[in-house]
Amino acid sequence: MRPAVEAVGAVGAGIDPARAPAPPPPSPPTVPIRPLRFRELLDEPFALIQAHIRAFAALGGGALVLTVLGVLGVTGLVSHLTDGSDDGTAWAAVLATAAGVWLLRLVLRGTTVAIALADFGGVRYGVGGGLRAAGRRAGPLVLAQVIFSLTGIGVLLVGSLLIVTYPLALIWLSYVRARRFVVEPVILAEQAGLGLAVARSKDLVQGADWSVAGLWLTQRLIFAVLAVPAFGIPFFLSDFSGTHRWAFITLLVGGLLLVVTVGEIIEATSRVLCYIDRRCTREGMDIRIPGGTR
Repeated sequence: MRPAVEAVGAVGAGIDPARAPAPPPPSPPTVPIRPLRFRELLDEPFALIQAHIRAFAALGGGALVLTVLGVLGVTGLVSHLTDGSDDGTAWAAVLATAAGVWLLRLVLRGTTVAIALADFGGVRYGVGGGLRAAGRRAGPLVLAQVIFSLTGIGVLLVGSLLIVTYPLALIWLSYVRARRFVVEPVILAEQAGLGLAVARSKDLVQGADWSVAGLWLTQRLIFAVLAVPAFGIPFFLSDFSGTHRWAFITLLVGGLLLVVTVGEIIEATSRVLCYIDRRCTREGMDIRIPGGTR
């Protein structure tokens, strides 16, 4: 008598049950795991973004729309409570936009770093996977963002006391940013707390401090170029919408947040690339030992 045959495989006397199909092998990373030159650190973020264009478009577009709606909602509420006062509406728009920018950068940075790190692990995260991965380390990421903001404000305030010292303050800030440039990748990749992540970032960046500072400054120039058309759109559309208060506020806030969204995604992917680059340079992460671990 022949053994019974089922959809999952042949089962019968002397025949082992059919095994489940093996999971697919991890996909290779978009960017090779090796030390990167300065030009590659500038170019390769766009390769990572292109490889995950749907995830980043959904992430950036969704976060942008929600932030714009939140800013306009708060501004509209304050304007209503102050009987349409020009000063009240202006201050509400400024402060709400500042808060929106802070929250937008926090969400985009954590999620983008998570998606980029997963790429190097051979995993393709969508928006949901990136948000969950960042959410599991929300505490250190929020603290890192707070320190990031306070540091930037403090350095620029000191530098703005004298106009001639402002360029020096930017150089000083670039050095400070470089020393902490890979804090978020360390928090997510190594499950580190903020203090350990800051110390780890300084250790990894050691020896390339000014190179990473130059990368940060160069990216600021790139973002400035991107900001020109983004800010030109609101003023162009205002020719059709007129100078009505709410139309102009919406266009101006939308243009600013669009620049922040694009810039933050680019910068966050650069942080991951710099993290991989420094680990390869200082720790030989790209060296594979046959029969051993990397």
